Amino acid sequence: MSDVRVDLKHGLLCLGLNYRTTPVEVRERIAFPEAHLGEALAQVRALPGLEEVVVLSTCNRVELYARQEQGDESAAFSALTRYIVEHFGLQPEHEEALSFYHLTREETARHLFRVVSGLDSMVLGETEIFGQVKQAYQTALGAGVTGRTLNKLFQQAFSVGKKVRNETLIQRGSTSVGSVAVDLCEKVFDLKQARVMLVGAGEMSRTCAQSLVSRGARSVIVSNRSYDKAVELATEMGGRALKFDAWESVLHETDVIISSTSAPHFVILPEMVSQVMRRRRWDPLFIIDIAVPRDVDPRVNEIEGVYLYDIDALEAIAADGRRERERQLAQCERIIEEQLLKHGFASSVDRADQAAPDSPGLSIS
Repeated sequence: MSDVRVDLKHGLLCLGLNYRTTPVEVRERIAFPEAHLGEALAQVRALPGLEEVVVLSTCNRVELYARQEQGDESAAFSALTRYIVEHFGLQPEHEEALSFYHLTREETARHLFRVVSGLDSMVLGETEIFGQVKQAYQTALGAGVTGRTLNKLFQQAFSVGKKVRNETLIQRGSTSVGSVAVDLCEKVFDLKQARVMLVGAGEMSRTCAQSLVSRGARSVIVSNRSYDKAVELATEMGGRALKFDAWESVLHETDVIISSTSAPHFVILPEMVSQVMRRRRWDPLFIIDIAVPRDVDPRVNEIEGVYLYDIDALEAIAADGRRERERQLAQCERIIEEQLLKHGFASSVDRADQAAPDSPGLSIS
């Protein structure tokens, strides 16, 4: 049995950065578009010495999981880092701002188990990350770039994630960035009187819309590049759909904008908002940008009456509900350690807290 366990850990590594280590201005430059993920997987798999790969790219993290067949780990990490820098054409100042964490062997497994369980998220216990990791794994599996080791690692991670959620109260309270964004709106507006517009109709927008409707939002407008998706979400939420090239025309009627598109550039610009504010006679406009890359030009926040929050700014809001869920952490960590041992990814239940990016035992460059 010990040989099997060593084999499962052999060559496992993860190069990553997240909201703790790297600001959104840098993260947005290295987000992998979903449409090109298959191509990126093939490129990473072709790096020297790598046999299996999975690429996880979300608004809060970019992580490259791999199994190395031979060679030293430092060479593999160097190759992965060079790939990131060259693939995204990073300028020296952005390259210098990168803060990667380097995980190997059981550190990699522990970290993934914590990520899938929502323990490494901006909002402790969040639920979206489970589906995001599952989609990343399915894409890699479909591309044929995984094998025995990563297949078992990710399958066990999903099992552990379900166990943690079923046996603890880690999900109690607002556990998604979307629901926290709505919490923030509710602190400023009476949602029953507020007019809300969602720019983008993806999963994050859907989460926001569900929270808004459940709390009695007066009206919800959905605008998306794919009009059919906008209609689908608006119908589901009892709201109104708007074609993407027309959403600017109703900005003056909107109190809250929640933007979450996959555009590679800003879609909400200062000149656009300045015109709107004049029509609104400078009544407050609340903008929450939960997209990476960001949808809203940061200069918008300089306009009188406008309150802009990006994905990193939500971390402070998320902290409000963190205390209760933190009481569940010890139980969650215990489950993860037991499962690491049970499935052969660890040889003991010695806790080192190696997976948290600000913990001892984690290498950050």
